[in-house]
Amino acid sequence: MLMKNGTLVLGFESSCDETGVALVETRAGQLPVLLAHALHSQVEMHSAYGGVVPELASRDHIRRVLPLTKQVLADARRDLAEVDVLAFTRGPGLAGALLVGSGVACALAAALGRPVLGVHHLEGHLLSPFLSRDPPQFPFVALLVSGGHTQLMQVDGVGRYSLLGETIDDAAGEAFDKSAKLLGLAYPGGPALARLAEQGDPSAFNLPRPLLKSGDLDFSFAGLKTAVMMQAKKLALGASCAVEALPAKVLSDLAAATQAAIVDVLVKKALTAVSQTGLTRLVVAGGVGANRVLREHLDAACAAARVRVHYPELQLCTDNGAMIAMAAAMRLQSGQQAASLEYAFDVKPRWPLEDIGIS
Repeated sequence: MLMKNGTLVLGFESSCDETGVALVETRAGQLPVLLAHALHSQVEMHSAYGGVVPELASRDHIRRVLPLTKQVLADARRDLAEVDVLAFTRGPGLAGALLVGSGVACALAAALGRPVLGVHHLEGHLLSPFLSRDPPQFPFVALLVSGGHTQLMQVDGVGRYSLLGETIDDAAGEAFDKSAKLLGLAYPGGPALARLAEQGDPSAFNLPRPLLKSGDLDFSFAGLKTAVMMQAKKLALGASCAVEALPAKVLSDLAAATQAAIVDVLVKKALTAVSQTGLTRLVVAGGVGANRVLREHLDAACAAARVRVHYPELQLCTDNGAMIAMAAAMRLQSGQQAASLEYAFDVKPRWPLEDIGIS
C-alpha cells in the first residue's frame, strides 16, 4: 500500500488482559499522530483468581472491543469508512485473546475493502515512546521490560534492531510479580509490591543483584526470587507466623529491598549498553517502565552520564492499542512492511523476536 499524508490506521491490542483500540494518522515528514485511544483492563476480573484466566480474557475482549472502537472513532470525530488500514497484535500472547483482535480487525477490513497489518506486540512496546511528548530519535538503546521479556537492543530504525542482551530465566516483570506473590500480595503483584515498597527501607535486607558484574548485558532474576523466598521464610519462622502475617514494616522493607535489587540491575545494564554502543539516547518501554523508582534512578544515572532518556507516557506503558497503531503506521511509513488484503487472521502466540528484524 502506498502511504499518503493523512492515512488513518486503526489498531487493536488483545494479547492478554487489556483490550485496547486506537486511531493514528500519518503526517508528511512527521511522526504519526495519535488521534484517540481507549483501553479496558481486566485486572479486577482476574484478581479473584490470582492471575489471568485465558478463557475469561478472550470472552471479555469480545465484549469490549466494539464499544471501545465506537468510542475511539467518536473521540477522534472520524467515521469507520475513513479508516485506511486496520492493524492488530498478531503475537506473542494468548492464542484465544489474540484471535479476538485479529478477527475483528480482519472482519472490518474485509467489509471495508481495506488492508490489514499484523504487529509484533513487543515492537509495539519498543516504538511506544514515539507517542510521548518527548519522542526519541534514531539510533538509540532500548531497555524493553514487558511481562516475561527483559531485553536490551540497539535500535537504528524501524525494523532495524540488534539484540544486545536478554534475560536467561525470569524477566524483571516476573521477578516483581513472583516476589509479590511470595509476600502474600494480591494480583497484579508488581504494582502492589511497588506500592508497598514506598513505605520500606531498600537497604534493610542485602539481596543479590544477579549478573550485575557478569561483563555482558544479559539478565537473570530467578536467583533474586529465590533469595526473596528464603528471606521471607526465615523471617516468618523467626516470628512463628505466616509470611503474609509478618509486621507491615518488615514486609515493606523486604518489598523495598526487592525493588531496589531489580532496579539496580536494570539501571547498571542499561547504562553499560549505552556506553558500549557509544550512543547517547536510551528508551525505556514496557509495563515495568512505569515504575517510579526505576524512572528516578535512570533519570539520575542518565543525567550523570549525559544520556537522554525517553519513556512512554505512563498511561501507555501497559498494553494498549495506541502502540499497535503507531507501530503499524511507522512500519508502513518507513516502507518496512506492506499491509495485506488477505484476511486469514492467523496469529502467532509464540512469535520469535527475530521475525521482526532483530539480528
